[in-house]
Amino acid sequence: MCVNICTGLFKRDTSYDKNVDEVRLHELGYKQELKRGLSTISNYGVSLSVISISSGITSLFGYGMVTGGPAVMIWGWVVVSIFTIIVGTGMAEVCSAHPTSGGLYFWTAMLVPQSYKPFASWMTGWFNLIGQFAVTAAIDFGLALLIGSVISVGANLTWSPKPWTIILIHLGLVISHGISNSLGPRFLRYITHVSTWWQLFAPLITTLALFIKPKYRQTGKFIFTHYVNDTGWSSKGYVILIGLLQAQYCISGFDASAHMTEETKRADTAGSHGMIAAIVVSAVSGWLFLVSLFMGIKDYEATAHSLTGFPVTQILLDNFGKPLGLFFIIILLVACWFCGMASVTANSRMIYAFSRDHAMPGSRWWHRINKKIMCPLHAVWLSCFIAFIIALPYLGNSTAYFAVTSLSTICLYISYVMPLFWKLIFPKHFSPGPFNLGKWSTLIDTISIIWVAFIVILFVLPPLYPLTPKTMNYACVGVGAVIFGAGLGYLLYARKWFKGPVTNLLDDSTAKAEHPYGMPPEIVEHNDKPEKEIVESDSSYQPPAVLNENKQSVEFTLHTIRP
Repeated sequence: MCVNICTGLFKRDTSYDKNVDEVRLHELGYKQELKRGLSTISNYGVSLSVISISSGITSLFGYGMVTGGPAVMIWGWVVVSIFTIIVGTGMAEVCSAHPTSGGLYFWTAMLVPQSYKPFASWMTGWFNLIGQFAVTAAIDFGLALLIGSVISVGANLTWSPKPWTIILIHLGLVISHGISNSLGPRFLRYITHVSTWWQLFAPLITTLALFIKPKYRQTGKFIFTHYVNDTGWSSKGYVILIGLLQAQYCISGFDASAHMTEETKRADTAGSHGMIAAIVVSAVSGWLFLVSLFMGIKDYEATAHSLTGFPVTQILLDNFGKPLGLFFIIILLVACWFCGMASVTANSRMIYAFSRDHAMPGSRWWHRINKKIMCPLHAVWLSCFIAFIIALPYLGNSTAYFAVTSLSTICLYISYVMPLFWKLIFPKHFSPGPFNLGKWSTLIDTISIIWVAFIVILFVLPPLYPLTPKTMNYACVGVGAVIFGAGLGYLLYARKWFKGPVTNLLDDSTAKAEHPYGMPPEIVEHNDKPEKEIVESDSSYQPPAVLNENKQSVEFTLHTIRP
């Protein structure tokens, strides 16, 4: 299946009819507002860019070196990859049935009875949204640290970045990603195409260089069996388990394929194929990248505690010297920048979809579409702003970065399996799309839920001992805040008006008449005073016609579970 999906990415599509996608979206309750111009490979490229093994491995390689070392990182990557493919396959099946930008929270709403819909979709949406905010912050902050390391190496280690310097670099990065996401769909398609190949070739070129002509070459025994515990914990099993974070954080964010489906051709298959292909390609190339890095280590202790701040930087400098070493580092650095840009893209589409259903404070601002470039600009810049704010605790606590990576991993994976959980509980509510797992569906969903429950427990545990304010894993606080904040917000406020996803096919007066409790007060008030910038629903809107084989119009019926 994986081979067929990966090879199918490159098939040329000569018979595409955009009306099919628009009609399917209309059946789900939404009209086409975003420009649908992404191909299957572009959709795959967005997820591949968000996963970005160049970003994940370079950022947390040092963490892995002290929490188990080569043995845990190499074999942990294999274990995590297998289970992540299983989780992704389960998600892909649901994505095929419900290809909308809302992704996981919309899927949840479709898979539960009416009485469960508001709360279930609300919690799924907030876990996914917070996870995306956190992962965007983690990607750009990790890149800021890497840039600081490169500058330090360029200055012969006579300068080292202060926390405020890293924060300023981080700010520059999020602004650059905001700008790149504000230049319209044509630029986005071009940059996604470049990023797709860069994410593949950047680690591949570095891997081949370390395989072919390294200055230092460790033995196979060292690479595959050497165990290191520099955490302070005495339990080997505990250290092995918390060491899985590096791989699990790296192979996350592939829900981007789902969030881009309203901009993708043949969305009911392209989103599913893009998601699975991105995981498989990342799993294989990431494992080879890890092997090559461990093979090139000169001195383990010196590398783990490198003055550059990045063990990967030290490995490349030791093997290739300063000029060539910096060349390889910059190649990886550019891949990390593409990763951050793709993360903002996916995050903004989730903001757009969630606010389109009036689930966010200030929803009337965040679901605005710029008519000129067909892009949710306000959502793009909100994503960038939140990513910057999340990084600020680094000014007071240097371990904040690891808490953010844990939080992003936990929140994203909880949201990943919520639809799968409800699909198991209420199987009659699921109607498969073109991509379906048949008899394997229940088994895959069950394994996915068990695995995510397992890693959620692991990743709130503290990685270092003794426990101090600086070694504490604050991800548990973050997850608790999401549960408490979203839950309390629903009970005290949202339950009075939030009924789950609502259609935007109706005009404002009809929407208020038919859904008097489906919109928060500020949305109802705002709809009395529409603004030009908002791409508003129109009572004259008609679904695109679908033609049969004889080119005759086929009668269209709206099938939606909206109340």
